[in-house]
Amino acid sequence: MKRLMLGVSALLIAAMPLLAEETMNPIITAMPSLTIAPDARSGGMGDVGVATAPDLNSQHWNPAKYAFMESHGGLTANYTPWLRKLVSDIDLAYLAGYYKWDDVQGISASFTYFSLGDVQLTDLNGTFLQDAHPNEWALDAAYSRKLHEYVSMAVALRFMFSDLNNGANSSTSGSAAELYPGWTMAADIAVYYRQPIVLPMGISYVAAGIDISNLGGKISYDKKATQSFIPANLRIGVSYELPINQYNGFTFAFDLNRLMVPTRKSKFAEDNNGNRVSVDDPNYQSQTRDWYNGLGSMRGLFQSFADAPGGSKEEFREMQFGLGLEYNYDHKFFARMGYSHENKWKGNRRYMTFGAGFHLSIFSLDASYTLATAATNPLDQTMRFTLGFDLAGIKDLVNNRR
Repeated sequence: MKRLMLGVSALLIAAMPLLAEETMNPIITAMPSLTIAPDARSGGMGDVGVATAPDLNSQHWNPAKYAFMESHGGLTANYTPWLRKLVSDIDLAYLAGYYKWDDVQGISASFTYFSLGDVQLTDLNGTFLQDAHPNEWALDAAYSRKLHEYVSMAVALRFMFSDLNNGANSSTSGSAAELYPGWTMAADIAVYYRQPIVLPMGISYVAAGIDISNLGGKISYDKKATQSFIPANLRIGVSYELPINQYNGFTFAFDLNRLMVPTRKSKFAEDNNGNRVSVDDPNYQSQTRDWYNGLGSMRGLFQSFADAPGGSKEEFREMQFGLGLEYNYDHKFFARMGYSHENKWKGNRRYMTFGAGFHLSIFSLDASYTLATAATNPLDQTMRFTLGFDLAGIKDLVNNRR
């Protein structure tokens, strides 16, 4: 049991890896768990996945990839012990599945559950209020279809629910408004391109993908007195699969990721009386909070591309990229590595990743490991585990045994 105030716990998860630099200006959102890579394959390749070969966990990265799946159905379960260097009771679970009724279209769905562990609610004086088990979850469904031999598209609809005080409905400060569970709806739009290229040593594939996720309303924990942006996100990526011979091959992948959420301290250069003020001035901060709270979700989305206080230089800092490499032997044994990079003033999440996988016609098993390259990074030593099942393979096995 951790003696942490609820507000500090929420900020801990949202602003990882928690470097206390005054010059840092990370983008803070509600439900940041939706941006965590849930599966071991992508987790072993530097958190890339928008343009890699289709797999069971495509719902998180790019649901348009399901239209290229060879099998007609599959299910997967993923588990990640989160922030184990800080606490021992925060976990991410992710379930996904899909079904294709012909060769060009299908449906898919996923369920994300993020437990923030056990928290003791206290007021600002440290007086114990009660125990809570905060959590948040999301349920979504998507439809994917091939528009061309090499191109597919998908749309998804998502319901998001966040309960930061586990229904306690009590103030953590003694004077602030009570907290309530928050919820909202969001949508995704995704496009995937995958073309085979015949080479002397086999067939290679070049692919590209775009995934725009979590386009929706803001979320409130105090009956809309204040509202927070959800993690609307733009991810663009490319990949190339290169066969070496009949049994060996490599995949190279690159993803560029950017939150489409406005940056704080971006509107006021002076107070309401026209006086120049410091960004640390309480009046300035109050004005900024009021403006940020009243900013609509769609206006904030478009404004996010040109609102950073540091101009274009800071806008560029808000981009996060990942590089991934995957080796396969006969498409059954896999070894992976990658690198994910975030600017030090925007969160400083920098780490190497490693992974391995074993795939058969019926099931697959993958694991990955994160090794932080930035000091005091709580993501260090993060493990991910994935178990997948090919429903068509199971069906064929059952029919053959009859």
